[in-house]
Amino acid sequence: MPDPLGWVGPALADLERRGLRRFPHHRATRAGRMVDGLVNLSSNDYLGLAGDPRLADAAAEAATTWGAGAGASRLVTGGTALHRELEKAVAAWKRTEDAVVFSSGYLANCGTIPALVGPGDAVLSDELNHASIVDACRLSRAQVLVYPHGDVKALEGLLDREAAGAGRRLIVTDGVFSMDGDAADLPALCAAADAHDTMVMVDDAHGCGVIGPDGRGTAALQGCAERVGVHMGTLSKAFGAAGGYVAGSGDLCEWLRNRARAYVFDTAPPPPVAAAALAGLHIAHGEPWRRERAVDLARRLGEGLAGLAALSPAHAESSPGPAGGHAESSPGPAGPANAADPPPGPAGPADPAQSSPRVHPASPRSGNARNQEETARESHEQVHPVSPMRQN
Repeated sequence: MPDPLGWVGPALADLERRGLRRFPHHRATRAGRMVDGLVNLSSNDYLGLAGDPRLADAAAEAATTWGAGAGASRLVTGGTALHRELEKAVAAWKRTEDAVVFSSGYLANCGTIPALVGPGDAVLSDELNHASIVDACRLSRAQVLVYPHGDVKALEGLLDREAAGAGRRLIVTDGVFSMDGDAADLPALCAAADAHDTMVMVDDAHGCGVIGPDGRGTAALQGCAERVGVHMGTLSKAFGAAGGYVAGSGDLCEWLRNRARAYVFDTAPPPPVAAAALAGLHIAHGEPWRRERAVDLARRLGEGLAGLAALSPAHAESSPGPAGGHAESSPGPAGPANAADPPPGPAGPADPAQSSPRVHPASPRSGNARNQEETARESHEQVHPVSPMRQN
């Protein structure tokens, strides 16, 4: 009898042949600066909070008080006072009217974008956006228009032509791009959106908590936070816990609570996770040296690698770089190797909001990192083609 899954083995062999097959690594210690005796430059634990005992204590106390699991979705009986406290804390930090917490950043995108646009609408997406945005665009069943990375002129052309007849229009972009480390030009994107009556959504998973005033992210760093209608971020990177959020107007958040399927039909985040995320938010706010040090370490690493590359381009091309993880765990605004330690003296710029928008150091890629980027771009082209097209 034929095996309908018989294709899987040959497909895995093909990945192996092309050097694209990947295997999970299972460490035996808590998150931190070292992994199996090696300095960890592949984490997204930007502020060194994932292994902080204070987050563990908050989670343990919440487990004792609220239990290990939520028991239901938020719209039934799964919500607790702790979840709402976390949402209020996110909104206060982001300076928005409200916020909605999802179980992950991936789910935040996959719930939000289809709630904002659908058939007859258009979503305009940077070609290097994260996979969760790619999947969310596909789920929306809106017309998907992809513009070349960072090319605002091309975006404006799409708004003028292909998206001109759409009902609603949404521009969605990463704030900091996790693989290349550059930042979107958000003031220019907002200007294009204003001229075309278009919504703007920024996925700031790799910027929130690290850059901008009080770590409020890329839009705050670039002085246009109030012009971005939909602020998405995660609680799993800089804040050391898990989950995702969308912050914005009260009406937006109420709409998402009613129409974002990844919120409506998902069991609420476990209370211990919500408590850990809340603790991470408070610690990040109260210990600004963490983000200052992270930005400074990123600058120093970038400058050092650039110097090495200039001295020996051939060696830099073939030598392993600091990257080595999944796009979700690529080196962000700083590798966490030392970010968790209080600096002995002034560490980094006094105001990280004045730092360059390019917060990920450009670095020589290892063969493994290049393979990961090839995989990411390949999947992007399959579901999120660079040429403008309607995706049904």
